[in-house]
Order: sequence, then C-alpha cells, then structure tokens
Amino acid sequence: MFSENLKTIRKAKGYTQEELAIKVNVVRQTVSKWEKGLSVPDADVLSHIAEVLEVSVSELLGADIKQEDSKNEVAEQLAKISEQLAIKNRRSKKIWRIIGIILLAIIIVNIIWVTVGMISFNSYKYSEKSIVTEENVEEILPEEK
Repeated sequence: MFSENLKTIRKAKGYTQEELAIKVNVVRQTVSKWEKGLSVPDADVLSHIAEVLEVSVSELLGADIKQEDSKNEVAEQLAKISEQLAIKNRRSKKIWRIIGIILLAIIIVNIIWVTVGMISFNSYKYSEKSIVTEENVEEILPEEK
C-alpha cells in the first residue's frame, strides 16, 4: 500500500519526514498522514514525491501501472486508496459514536438513579417526622424529670 511504501522508500533514501515535506512543499504533518494511511496526495504531488525519492509512481503505489505517464490511471489508483480510507474513517466514526452513546446512557441512568434515591431518602426522612400520634409523642419528646 502507498503509506507503507512511502515510509520504507523515504527511510531507505535517508530522508526524515521534515526533509521530504520541504522538498515536496507540504508540512511535515501531511507526510505523517500519508505514512499513517490517513490521507493520500493528489496525482501531481504523487508524481513530485516519486521524482524526489527517485522511484516510479507505480513503486510508491505498490501496484502495476502500465503507463506511468497516464495520470488517469494514477488518479484511479489514488481514488481507490481514498475510497478505502473513507470507509475506514466511517467505521471509526461509527464506533466512536456508539461508544459515546453508551457512555451518555450510563451517565443518564446514574443521574436518574441518584436523583430517585435522594427523593426517596428525603421523603422518608420528612414523612417520619410529620406523623405524630399520642403513642409516639413520648418517643419524639422525652418526658421532663
């Protein structure tokens, strides 16, 4: 895949991410994203990377492209890689959304549970004091001696 090939070839040529970024006119974080497989460069930048690293575009992409000069085929390969990244990102976002919903539900249930517990405790506490009968007056107010 492109990300693995880029990292391997860059290291083999002795470039750091920063040095490659300067030669390709991008920031280091962009090179890092390419190497992590989070994004891919467009066809023109890909050609420039291949020139800087002195390899063919097909070597970078890790696929056999018959005519290296054909930007349509390079663009198609990049489109496939971009589509794979988009699918991966959608899955990741979906997983994080589900985790967030589960955590939110747990928090809401705990808040409800604590609120009901406090209401029950307070109603029990006040109901006990408000019921005064002749039989329990002596328990509540001890006799004076």
